[in-house]
Amino acid sequence: MAPVLGRRLRRGAVTSAVAAAAVAALAASQAPGVTGVPRDGTAAGAADAPSPSGDSATGDSPYYTDLPPLHSPVPPTGAPPNGGDKEVEAGLPATVLDAYKKAESALAESKPGCNLPWQLLAAIGKVESGQARGGRVDADGTTLKPILGPPLNGIGFAKITDTDKGAYDGDTTHDRAVGPMQFIPSTWAFAGRDGNDDGKKDPNNIYDAALAAGHYLCANDRDLSVAADLRQAILSYNRSTEYYNTVLSWLEYYRKGTHEVPDGKGVLPDDRSDENVPGASPTPVTTPPPSTTPKPGGSNKQDKPKNPDGPGGSGKPTDPTTPGNGGGTGPTTPPSSGGSETPGPTPSPSERVARLENAGTGKLSATAGDAFAGRVSVRAEAKSGAAVGKVKVKFRVVGDTDTRFEGGVRSVYVTTNAAGKATAPALRAGEKTGAFAVRATVVGRKLPGLDVAGEVTARRADALKRTSDKALTCAPGKEFADRVEVRATYKGEAADGVAATATLVKSAADATVNDKGPYFKDADGRPVRALKGLKTDRDGLLRLPKLYADDAAGTYVLRVVTEGGATLTVELKVAETAAPDATTAPGATTAPDAPEATDGPAA
Repeated sequence: MAPVLGRRLRRGAVTSAVAAAAVAALAASQAPGVTGVPRDGTAAGAADAPSPSGDSATGDSPYYTDLPPLHSPVPPTGAPPNGGDKEVEAGLPATVLDAYKKAESALAESKPGCNLPWQLLAAIGKVESGQARGGRVDADGTTLKPILGPPLNGIGFAKITDTDKGAYDGDTTHDRAVGPMQFIPSTWAFAGRDGNDDGKKDPNNIYDAALAAGHYLCANDRDLSVAADLRQAILSYNRSTEYYNTVLSWLEYYRKGTHEVPDGKGVLPDDRSDENVPGASPTPVTTPPPSTTPKPGGSNKQDKPKNPDGPGGSGKPTDPTTPGNGGGTGPTTPPSSGGSETPGPTPSPSERVARLENAGTGKLSATAGDAFAGRVSVRAEAKSGAAVGKVKVKFRVVGDTDTRFEGGVRSVYVTTNAAGKATAPALRAGEKTGAFAVRATVVGRKLPGLDVAGEVTARRADALKRTSDKALTCAPGKEFADRVEVRATYKGEAADGVAATATLVKSAADATVNDKGPYFKDADGRPVRALKGLKTDRDGLLRLPKLYADDAAGTYVLRVVTEGGATLTVELKVAETAAPDATTAPGATTAPDAPEATDGPAA
């Protein structure tokens, strides 16, 4: 991939309202990766942090700088009541939303350790293309027109000469960022994916682009539930502190809830990072510049005149504390704290938390492969014992276990409600038995974590029965014609995957392994009279290997035992089969020889 020879010209400064809004959103959310971001909205060194290859996915192309509304949107299952700014912004076009969720599922399978949330793809999609220009895609997820960024000609941003002969971006002189996730052609060449299984890797298809973005963010074994890895991933997409903060703001916003809207009905963003860069194309070339006419339903921002002298041409509000300016998220003057003469900053929700308490979750227990009946729930409390809402809690499965949350993930984030309560998604037990724990921690704080104990128990059976009542007999030194097959059940239902043993014992009352009589064979053909590690199949059936008899005739006992205590004894007989005499009727016995008859008395 060709190296980036320049950098996008960063705006000298964002407007006071936008900067304040970004910091307010981050401080309030305590989103992952926010730790260490100063209150002035900058992250030391973040702007200079290179992506793993030294380049970025977008070539540091321009992006949309709109910020989300201050208040959280409706819950994911709710419908937007009577419209409104935050509900409109929370709506994601149906096909675009589907692409993000499918990419998350695919990455959960191929890279489960990455913990990629689809909301991160939505946040980047919002900033890069306004969710494919409000969801202007066809039924297959391809944009109705290609979305192209300005030519990367070095005027205001990187200079990247053509790498694809115009195949993706139609520009044979310079590269341009392409598609809803804005990949430059040289990045797409190695990062491109076929997300909709049509045999093509098309950067203008939202399914392909979303999956590619997920793989790109998960590169280098990143775990996006870790703050440092999340930050590195976002900066690898576009190396800008402002970009990083803007993406985090949308990530936090979408995590609080979204809802689906029809394709083409998504909110179109207004502000771009290149609005005041000479020679830059102000928007992707597919559509005219955003209209100054208010959008249906309204946006979170009031219309304001552009100031050509201000950064980005967006103008600076006269009072950054006035609601409605700069995205409606401007800060308000914090009240004084504790009667102090010098007012201090209002603590964020996470800063108010003194501890996490168990909110009624008992010990978690489930049989291998089954869902847990209970869900882990915790309560965030202040020192006074009062509940603290809007606190981000991380739930993580810890211990030597393959138990996972819904979607196969090991960790999830949940925000506490007004009652201070956060409930993790449902858990499903894996096949590995034993103890584990779910650990809850407050994101952005070094408070002790709260562990909720759990246990995965082995699959069990409470009854065993042979599938045939045919007698099992064999002549000495021969093999039994029929194999032993049993069916295991638990509470009347087939018990699949249940561990079992089969042992040839001395008697029904003596479980000692017999040293004579019938036997199984190991892989080398040697006699074996105890088998372990057996498991029933999906129908609860267990068919034992072939049995053989030694030279000792008699009646013997096979004992089958399953996890859960179900036991079955099977009788085996080893006996000679007498050949019938040809002159004797079957079942008849021969009388002793009689004295020979004579004609007269003995001499």
